[in-house]
Amino acid sequence: MKITPQDIVGLVGILPTPATPDAGHWSSQNTVDLDESARMTEIVVSAGTDIIMTTGTFGECASLTANEVRDFVGCVVDTVAKRRLVFAGITTLNTRDTISRGAELIDAGADGLFVGRPMWLALDDKLLVRFYKDVAQALPGIPLVVYDNPVAFKGKISEGAYRELAALPEVIAAKHIGGAALDNDARTVGENCRLLPLGGDWLRAAQVNPENIKAGWSGAVACAPAPLNALSRAIKAQNWTEAAKISEQCQWAESAMFAGGDLTAFMDYSIPIAHLRFEAAGLIKPGPCRPPYLDLPENYRAGALECGARWAKLQKEYQNV
Repeated sequence: MKITPQDIVGLVGILPTPATPDAGHWSSQNTVDLDESARMTEIVVSAGTDIIMTTGTFGECASLTANEVRDFVGCVVDTVAKRRLVFAGITTLNTRDTISRGAELIDAGADGLFVGRPMWLALDDKLLVRFYKDVAQALPGIPLVVYDNPVAFKGKISEGAYRELAALPEVIAAKHIGGAALDNDARTVGENCRLLPLGGDWLRAAQVNPENIKAGWSGAVACAPAPLNALSRAIKAQNWTEAAKISEQCQWAESAMFAGGDLTAFMDYSIPIAHLRFEAAGLIKPGPCRPPYLDLPENYRAGALECGARWAKLQKEYQNV
């Protein structure tokens, strides 16, 4: 089946990668807790999450070995068992490794790929577009979701670059950080590429552009899939009153983890913050962080734990709805 932008509808849940107890030491091998990974994936799918993504930033694509990425994605694919689309994250520090990893994970059963550009140096528009064209040429016909995070990738994807990316048949969607640029970017790509706003911005964007904004993403599905899927159902039904109530609750839960409200500072510690919030939410066992992203300043800890506790409260409220 050819996957198109029109197939990207509903909640896109991005998974963490559960770790074994020894994962925090440099000498550890095979640090993916596969049993917990399968349990987590089943929880998220059974809750109704529409699309699954793996190995993004807090999924620790930067600290997993290639073998661990393959094992984790294989576990997720096997657990999902074709009930949902699975997009495997393949971000590396160079084009050739990204392509090689992508080919391997498609062979492992992923339906498409979640692709961030190399970030050691910033890429201007020409190089950014060239990178995605190279991936598309190397993996023809494989659906690609672009990763637009200005902090992580040292720059925003421009309007001109979006226009060129949307012309590539392989590029079917883009994970967007939201904010002021979202509406213009959505108009720029039109029906050729599905823009995915962050959960907290999804409702607003869907009301502004209901024809194009039909999906949103969240990294909290392993904390509380129930309220996020309730939000997805309300937005699909254009039940704006119900969606507004749930969206406000989800924003309340998420806001606790941003120390001082600073996205840039949050991104410096997003991996250990994620581990703490998943642990505090109590739905999965995330295990320890992998090196080198091991420590978290004390002033971030309380917010991360509060975030998890808030998600746990919302999960309890919505799990039987």
